[in-house]
Amino acid sequence: MAMSWGWGHWLAAVGLLATMLGPVRASEVPDGPRLFQRHCAVCHGETGEGGVGVPLALPAFQASVSDAYLRRTIRLGRPGRVMPSFAYLSDAEVNAIITYIRSWLDVPRPAFSEARVEGDVEHGRVLFAERCAACHGSNGEGGTGTGVTFSRPRDLPIIAPALNNPGFLAAASDLMIKATLMRGRAGTPMVSFLEQGLSESDIDDLVAFIRGFEKSAPQLRSHLKAVSHEAAVLVYESPYSVAETVEAVKRAVIGKNFRLIRTQRLESGLFPEAEQDPQQVIVYFCNFNFLNEALKIDPRVGLFLPCRVTVVEQDGVVKVMSINPKRLSSLFNNNALDEACNQMYQVYTDILEEATL
Repeated sequence: MAMSWGWGHWLAAVGLLATMLGPVRASEVPDGPRLFQRHCAVCHGETGEGGVGVPLALPAFQASVSDAYLRRTIRLGRPGRVMPSFAYLSDAEVNAIITYIRSWLDVPRPAFSEARVEGDVEHGRVLFAERCAACHGSNGEGGTGTGVTFSRPRDLPIIAPALNNPGFLAAASDLMIKATLMRGRAGTPMVSFLEQGLSESDIDDLVAFIRGFEKSAPQLRSHLKAVSHEAAVLVYESPYSVAETVEAVKRAVIGKNFRLIRTQRLESGLFPEAEQDPQQVIVYFCNFNFLNEALKIDPRVGLFLPCRVTVVEQDGVVKVMSINPKRLSSLFNNNALDEACNQMYQVYTDILEEATL
C-alpha cells in the first residue's frame, strides 16, 4: 500500500493528461459541442478563442482552411508540437467537431485540390530566408513556446506554426499554403506576400521549398517513439534509513543550486497526522530561473513542478523516487521541452545517486 501511494502521487500529472486526452465512447449521434469540450477546449479555448492551441474562431483562419485540412489535423496532430493525434475518434465524431467549429462563424468554407504547385526550390529557399525564417525558423521549425501569453508577446494571438512538421505537411495542400501566402491571415502577423511585392511565381517557389521539408519531417516521428520508451519513474535503493536518506536528498538538492521548499509526509492532507506513515516522505525543491524558462516553453510543466523526490520504506528497503523528465516530452508532445527535460533528468539522477551513495 505504501508503494502504491508513492507511484500515485508521482504519476498524478500523467493521469490528469491521460484523462483529458482519453477516448470518448462513440454514440449513435456524435455531439460536436461535447466532443470539442472533451478533446479540444483545454488548448483551443471554450469557444475557440485560442490559448495553448491556435484560435480556431479567428475569421481569417476559418476562411483559409478547408474541412479536409481540419480533418487531417485532428487525425494526425502535430508530432512534437503539442497538438496530439486523435486517431481513435470515429469519422462521425471528427465531422461533428468540425461542424461545431464551423458553427461559430458565417464564412465561406474553402476547398483546395491536391494538385502540386511547381516552382524553383532554390529561389524559394532564398525567399524563405528573407521573408519567412524570422517567424517560422530557418528550417521551418516554427516559433518558440505554446501560444499562450506567457510564451509569446501579448499582442500576438498565435505563434508561427512549424512548417516542417509531418502533421502540417500531410494536412495542408500546396494550394492551401499558396492561398495563405498570397492573402495572409488577418489578425495574425502573417501578411499577404502579394501586398508585400512578391509575384505569384515567387509564391509558387516558396510553396515548392516548403513542400521540400517533407524529406526531413519523418525524423520527428522516430524521435518521439524513442522517448516514449523511457521509464515513467526513476527509482534508486538507499542503504540508509528514511530519515538519513531525506537529509542526504536535501544536501544533494542544495549542492545542485536548487532551493529547498518543504519536506512533508507523503500522506499529508490525506489522513489525520497520527495516521500518516512517517516512512513516506516528499522533499520539494525548485530552481526558479529554470522554472520560469520551462514555463515559457510549455506552461503545462506546472503539473509536475516544483521538483519532488519521494523517499519510502517498503518491506525493509528504502527507495528514493522521482518522475522521469525524459518521458515528459513524449507525453506532452512538445519537442521544445527536450533540452529542459534532459537537464532535469541529469539533475534528478545526480541527486538520487548522491543521496544513495
